[in-house]
Amino acid sequence: MTREFIDFAAQHADDDTARLLLAASRYPDIDMPLAVQQIEGLRTAKLKWPTLARCAHYLFPPRLAREQSSSEAAARLKAHIATTSLGHTPHRVADLTGGMGVDAWAMSQVAKHVDYVERDATLVDLATRNFATLHADNIACHHADSIEWIATQQPFDLIVIDPARRDPHGRKVAAFEQCEPNLLQHMPLLRAHCRMLLVKASPMIDIALAISQLGDVRHVHIVGMQGECKEVLFLCADGQGEALLHVDIDGQEVLRFSRTDEEAARRTAPSLPANGWPQGQLPRYLYEPHPALMKAQPFALLASQWQMPQLSSSTHLYASNTLHSDFPGRILEVLSEVKLTPKGIAAALPDHRADLLSRNYPVAAPQLTRQLRLRSNPDCVLVATTLGNRPTGLLCRRPTTP
Repeated sequence: MTREFIDFAAQHADDDTARLLLAASRYPDIDMPLAVQQIEGLRTAKLKWPTLARCAHYLFPPRLAREQSSSEAAARLKAHIATTSLGHTPHRVADLTGGMGVDAWAMSQVAKHVDYVERDATLVDLATRNFATLHADNIACHHADSIEWIATQQPFDLIVIDPARRDPHGRKVAAFEQCEPNLLQHMPLLRAHCRMLLVKASPMIDIALAISQLGDVRHVHIVGMQGECKEVLFLCADGQGEALLHVDIDGQEVLRFSRTDEEAARRTAPSLPANGWPQGQLPRYLYEPHPALMKAQPFALLASQWQMPQLSSSTHLYASNTLHSDFPGRILEVLSEVKLTPKGIAAALPDHRADLLSRNYPVAAPQLTRQLRLRSNPDCVLVATTLGNRPTGLLCRRPTTP
């Protein structure tokens, strides 16, 4: 990380990196593959790790490690969860799948000591250097197999583990038994070496199955950021009672509930008549929950909390004549009902420009988009759904503020 290297990466931050690689002979004093790695890392860091983007001497790892790393915001959320759940400053934390080191770095800001464990020697070297650059002097780096390493240690306040979610062929997987290390195989060992175990899982994980597989799950955090469900966290600890689910969106907890709470809400949540919205009338607004809420599935609780019925029990769109501008999700203003036929679309949308949202509709979204010859327009949304027993389309837009 010479001054020349840092200046080169900054000066070429907006260049085509493929062309830079082809032009490597023009810069004999620059390690061009490493420079391209740095430039691409800087581009990602502006949104994903803003603190690291401002650190001139931070050296970014290869692409796969960057892709698999937590964002800075998600890592700080995990650190907050750790201190809140423990009820005190963690004395010893172990990150057993260190990777790029963002989680360990975030933990180091709330814990007295953090052990970073990683089996890839290149990543260990990078992390060691970067922690020093960040003045994270309370992190110890270990090049080791995490399962073998933890078996030799005294218990920790907290163990963090994020098993690799790719099979030997590089394909993405979600189930714990398909990940590396196989978490289910090593749970007794891990739980014997910590007060709390924090497991990061794929947003595709089956939450109910994961709770039953892991055992003593006390809390589940479904993390949403930038309009997506990014990860699901399982916090395992001694105790009794069912798991609490927390939905965290952009750093704020928007809902906390148990499955018992959801079951109770089903008995009291507002609902539409069996034949749907009154004939000849339409709701003024539709509400689509944030993907993190969709993952958590508190559908009756949302209906009860906001006093809005779902269009149907399998649609998960909420209807109201009242604008709830603080609803955690997308809000659509309903303009008209549209026949989802080429002729109906031509009459309602002559330019055929609208994004399609399909929920509980007999034709799949890609097929319907082709049939109706729709072109993208995020300001105009065509909702394909079912009102009562009647498949229909609702032409919507973003609500206008008074």
